[in-house]
Parts: sequence; structure tokens; C-alpha cells
Amino acid sequence: MFRIWTERDIPTAIRPLFDSKITALGPGIATPDNLTASVRDAEGVIAGGATRYDASFMNSAPNLKVIARTGIGIDNVDVSAATQRGVAVCNTPDGPTISTAEHAITLMMNVAKQVKRYDRALRESENRDLVSVYQGIELNGRHLGLLGLGRIGSRVAKIASAIGMVVAAYDPFISTAQAMSLGVTVYSSMDKLLRDSDVISLHMPLTDETRHVMNVQSFSKMKAGSIFINAARGGLVDESALLGALEAGQLSGAGIDVFDPEPPPQDHPLLQRDDVLATPHIAGVTVAGRERMWRMALASVLQVLRGERPDHIVNEEVLHS
Repeated sequence: MFRIWTERDIPTAIRPLFDSKITALGPGIATPDNLTASVRDAEGVIAGGATRYDASFMNSAPNLKVIARTGIGIDNVDVSAATQRGVAVCNTPDGPTISTAEHAITLMMNVAKQVKRYDRALRESENRDLVSVYQGIELNGRHLGLLGLGRIGSRVAKIASAIGMVVAAYDPFISTAQAMSLGVTVYSSMDKLLRDSDVISLHMPLTDETRHVMNVQSFSKMKAGSIFINAARGGLVDESALLGALEAGQLSGAGIDVFDPEPPPQDHPLLQRDDVLATPHIAGVTVAGRERMWRMALASVLQVLRGERPDHIVNEEVLHS
């Protein structure tokens, strides 16, 4: 009998997969002050993004063998601590790709067309002649700059190209040949990409090196009146710098699915602006995306617990220890 703790409720479509050989523990978001007995019994964890899976968490689960993240990012998992304890860390790299890419495009289109501002104006404004003041833009022919050209960035590139955008990217880990196969121009300089792009969209992981990669200096290098999109990680952006760029008119608008910390307070200044469209970190969790990630995460957990090699392991060295 495998004992698996889940951070969130098991989706209805996934429940039948938790058969008689699996005991589902939880769910519950664990905090340092609330590590439940069910966590302590866990052999495997299906992890979301709300809990910090650090040494303290792992010490409270002495039988833990695997943590599987429902998503690509593992910035809330201490991989080093897991490796030291022989705990496999897995993720679901293909699970949220389609949903997140579509969401990034949705944010970009909504900001370009100023949907938030004019939805509110239609409902509340006494000015009924909104046509004459509308300042929405066409994206056809505009330059999209992608910071990161992995799975999600690559899919965004394909969609953007299909609607007539000119796509370029900065990603030191992607070869020119890979980018060319997508019809994407590779930039060797992030600064040049910022200067040349009408829209910048983030698609990179959050690491010590990329934290606040978008800061006062970065925003100042973007085209005046350009658009900024972040459906990656909130920690990539200095939010005060983003607010300043919007207030100064350096940016015409922003679409944001992620904040730091999450959730943002209701009085967060970015949420009060008509030129900011914000969503609550839902880009990857459409009905299809959520089910896909859960299936992949559960498969990885069961593979590890059965002594098999998981399909998507981050710290492969634990398999040889």
C-alpha cells in the first residue's frame, strides 16, 4: 500500500487512479507550524506551488521517497535537501505547456486591446462615445521578445507567428538551429531584445540568477509604450520597478499571472490599474492542463515507489545512490 500526500484536492477525473493499492493522505497546504500527521506518514508527495518543500518538511516525513511537482517550476522544492535524503524530485514539464502559452497570448491580446479599461468604461463611464478615445493596437507586424524559449516560450512563439508577429528571443541555453526551426531570431543580448521589442514576455525559470531579472534598469531599456507579460514566476520581476515603468509611461500596459508573494494583497497597487490585467496564477491549470499534470505527477510517484525510473526526474543522482 503506497501512502501519497497531496497538497491540493485530487481532481475528480484523477480520483479513480487512486486505487485500492494507494492511500491518499491530505490534502492540506503544509506550513512550518502545521505539518500534519498525514504528511509524516507519506512515502510520496504530489506537490503544488503553495507549500515550501524544504529540509524541515522532509524531516517531518521520514518515509518520504519522492516529491512530484504538478508543473515545471521547482523553485519551491529544495532539491539539494531532497538529494541529500535520497528523495527523488520530479516535475511535469509538458503538463502546463499548452495552457500557459495560450494564457500568455490571452494576456498580451487583452492588454493590447485595452479590454480591462474599456470593459469598465462601458459599465461605468458617462461618456458613451468610447470609440473616439479608444487606443487599442494591432499585434500584426509587432515585435515580440521572449525571455526564454523552452517548451512554453516555443509554443508562444508559434502562436504569435501565426497572428503575424515578428518573434525574437534571448535564451543562452537554446541553439540558433532550434530557434530557426521555430522561425525565431536569437539575440545574444537581453538588453538589445528589450530595446527592439514591442512586447516582452517572460518564460524563464526562477533561480538565484534570474530573480528580479526585470528591474528598474531592465524596464528602462524597453521601448516607450511597450507591453510586458509575465506568466512565468513572480520573483522574476521587481514589482515596484514595474509599477514605476507603468506610472512613467515607459510601458503602455502589463499582463501578469504571477506575483511575489502570492496571492498579492487586494490593495496591491498593480491591481488598481486599468493598464494592468492580472490573474491569480492560473495560466497552467485549465481543466485539461490540471488533469495532464496530475496524471504525470502520479505516474512519477508510482514509478519511484515501485523502484522504476521516473520519466521526469530532476535529481537523477538519487537513482544511483
